[in-house]
Amino acid sequence: MAEIKKINHVAIVVKDIDQALRFWQEELGLELHHIEDVPSQKSKVAFIPVGESEIELVQPTSDDSGMAAYLEKRGEGMHHLCVEVDDIDGMLERLKEKGVRLINETALELPGRKMAFVHPKSTNGVLVELYQLI
Repeated sequence: MAEIKKINHVAIVVKDIDQALRFWQEELGLELHHIEDVPSQKSKVAFIPVGESEIELVQPTSDDSGMAAYLEKRGEGMHHLCVEVDDIDGMLERLKEKGVRLINETALELPGRKMAFVHPKSTNGVLVELYQLI
């Protein structure tokens, strides 16, 4: 049976990564691992390790992206919680069998990982990402 391994990351949508990084680095003393452009998601992401997990600051790079629409509608703040699973396909099947509303019925495959989102209407308002390293 598919299982959750850990919280992989918490994603926070921001207007300006450089400005947002000041709090995480200067006030909390966390170190930036790297910043990466993610053209497929029309975003730029700053990766900040915290123990075995990460905080990801996500800045939209295009006004026509889902992240930009989210930022416009809700403002800056937590976007989603990502849990790492050992078998994403098995987890999706399990959730479907239980009637959980999914944004992605099948996992999206990206370099080195598979991912899918669970709809916030099934999770008390929190967008949850399922994530499997491959």
